[in-house]
This record gives sequence, C-alpha cells and structure tokens, in this order.
Amino acid sequence: MPVNVFSRQPDRKSFLIYAVLLFVIEVLIARFVPSGFIRGFVGDVLVVMLLFCMARALVPVVNVKGEPINRLLHTPWLALAVLLFAFAIEFGQYWGLVDKLGLGGNRLARIVIGSHFDPLDLLAYFVGYLILMGLYWKRN
Repeated sequence: MPVNVFSRQPDRKSFLIYAVLLFVIEVLIARFVPSGFIRGFVGDVLVVMLLFCMARALVPVVNVKGEPINRLLHTPWLALAVLLFAFAIEFGQYWGLVDKLGLGGNRLARIVIGSHFDPLDLLAYFVGYLILMGLYWKRN
C-alpha cells in the first residue's frame, strides 16, 4: 500500500515522513540561518510540529482492528501534551535543568534541552500548537 502523505487521514508512515522533513528543515535552519526571526521563532514553531509528528509516527492511535486505543493519543490531546512538554522543557531552562542534571558540559544536551529561558519561545510553541489545531480542524 503506497504512503499517501497528503491524505485527509494520514497514517503513521505519513507522520514519519513529516517528522523527517521537519527535522531536515530544523537542521538546515540551525546550520545555515543566522540568529534572528527564522532561527529564533520559526524554528521553535516547527519544533512543536516535529515533536507531534514524531509522536504520531511512533504511537499508534488505533489497534489492529481499527478501533481507537486511547483518547489521550488523539490529535487534540496529543498536540496539547506536546505543547505542555515544550513548556516544561522551556521552564526547565529557566531553572537550569541541564546543569542540575550534571550535563552542563555536554554540548548535545545543551542543544537539545537548551540552556537559557526565553518567554518568546513559549509564544512560538503556542503558535506551533495553534497551527496543528488549525490543520486538525480544517481536516475534520
């Protein structure tokens, strides 16, 4: 069965493709875009969408019979969980999570978890969440 990336009911393979594409875009932004609006804001908007697509690719929302598994994993709830996760990471930056975990000297940990709090990041995460919800409501 071919993967229909642009279907109205995308499957897990479609979300994996979305996640890979968003990851490539994030890497390109981090590598080639100087600090500013695109890198500082758009990158954070996209990271919420990336995390959502990764979760949808990894976690099935229906069982083998096609019946829903758990309402928590449906799009609106999963998107909210991703938003709350992003907020938690950002507040972890405020409280110095990387250093408290003993990973202050680890460059990868400082990149992935982050090392400084920025309230605009919270707004960017929320915008990413709103885009996910807009796509969900448009689809339905």
